[in-house]
Amino acid sequence: MDFANLLLARDGAVAIVTINRPGVLNALNTQTLEDLGRAALDLQRDDAVRAIVLTGAGEKSFVAGADIKELAVQTPTSGREHALTGQRVFDTIENLGKPVIAAINGYALGGGCELAMACTLRIAADTAKIGQPEIALGLLPGYAGTQRLPRLVGKGHAMAMILSGAPITAAEALRIGLVNRVVAAADVMKEARAWAAQLAANAPIAMRYIINAVNKGIEMPFGEACQYEATLFGLVASTEDMREGTSAFLAKRKAEFKGK
Repeated sequence: MDFANLLLARDGAVAIVTINRPGVLNALNTQTLEDLGRAALDLQRDDAVRAIVLTGAGEKSFVAGADIKELAVQTPTSGREHALTGQRVFDTIENLGKPVIAAINGYALGGGCELAMACTLRIAADTAKIGQPEIALGLLPGYAGTQRLPRLVGKGHAMAMILSGAPITAAEALRIGLVNRVVAAADVMKEARAWAAQLAANAPIAMRYIINAVNKGIEMPFGEACQYEATLFGLVASTEDMREGTSAFLAKRKAEFKGK
């Protein structure tokens, strides 16, 4: 696969996707969003890939935001379409059915914060700065930041971040639940890859159903969500992976999941 602004590498069952625009701190322009959407669909279809690490090139930035040159010329119509395009790409990443780990190696601002929130899990360098600074541009988050952020950290923390526009530290992001782990900056990719490899060893169908159950169930009334979970539980109970997992447990051996 050839991409203008992405690098793609493989490490066994783990794919590493790097946004490669370090000269502009990996800002998201239209081409980069297109590349991300295409890469996400390709990796979704690739059964050999069971987990993904998403990061930014260089040592300064995961993604420092959307491309301001593009934002500055938006009209009401084009602005809405631009926001919807970003939302569609990030929805694809969120609902990929495979765990996507955001390795936040530096600035994750604006669209970068929104991209990280669309990932399944987030690991941040202790030097990272994370925020939604759109208010300083007379804008609001457009890639579903006003929706994902309160779902992750609660309305109060989300309002404080979005209305002030001030970035928070990695330690504060961990405290409020915006990231799952914080590690030394030098270790962020090593830890992200190790975490992805651990997840890649799990049963892929069960992981897909878990991601589906959480993402869709959180939008349903509790009773409906429990019914949905039970349906998925019944489906996964018919898989070869379930039989392998239970047999391995009873035999006290390591399970080898095939995704069937």
